[in-house]
Formats: sequence, C-alpha cells, structure tokens
Amino acid sequence: MSAPAARPPAAANQKLITFLYYRDLPAAMRFYEDVLGFTLAIDQGWSKIYHVVGEGHVGLVDETRGSHRANDIKPVQVCFRVEDVDAWHAWISTQNVTGLRGPRSNTELKIRAFVFNDPEGYQIEIQSALA
Repeated sequence: MSAPAARPPAAANQKLITFLYYRDLPAAMRFYEDVLGFTLAIDQGWSKIYHVVGEGHVGLVDETRGSHRANDIKPVQVCFRVEDVDAWHAWISTQNVTGLRGPRSNTELKIRAFVFNDPEGYQIEIQSALA
C-alpha cells in the first residue's frame, strides 16, 4: 500500500472562482458587465468567468450544461468590498434591480453595506469597511 499523498500548499492556489448557475446566461452576462463593470477573463462558451479583484473571479454558468441547475431558492450571497459604498448605491439605484435596500452601517462588523438581487435572484452585497 502506498503512502497517502501530501496536501499541496495553499499558496499554490492560482484563482478563486465562485460559480453561479443561470437559466438566461446572456442576461446574467449583461448584468455583470454593464451594471457591475466586470471584465470577461475566461470564455468557456457556456461558462463565463469574470475578473472581480486580484485573483478573485465570479463564474456564470448555463444551467443546461453545468454541474448544477438554476434554482429559485438562492442560499448564496455574493459580496463585493468596495471603497465607496454610497457611490455604488447611487449607481445601482439607477439600474432597475430588484430587492434593493438602502446602505446601513454595522459597527459590530465594521462595515457599511447594501444589498440587491442580480437578474435571477442571487443576492449581491456591496460593502465598505468603516474606519
């Protein structure tokens, strides 16, 4: 019997990609490009990977081809940390999104944040650190 393999070092990781599954991939792409301003980093056809920050990415997947199917229940919140949460709220409030809430400060978590939904109901949180 061979010895168990050693775990590779975490520092060897190259990218972080969070995949979300969509019924209407083109609508999701327009939202992440036009509303959030992300750049397509890797185009795999039915999977589109967008650069968010550093090596952090969000992947949009056509549910008919991916490992999962889109579901009306979205137990995932995707959070983006930004410099100016109020400027982002001003922009997002002009983009006809659903579920938009006003910015609130949470001193316990040391953040100011607001939430809204993407085109298929994933909750997006935009937050800034409180000084």
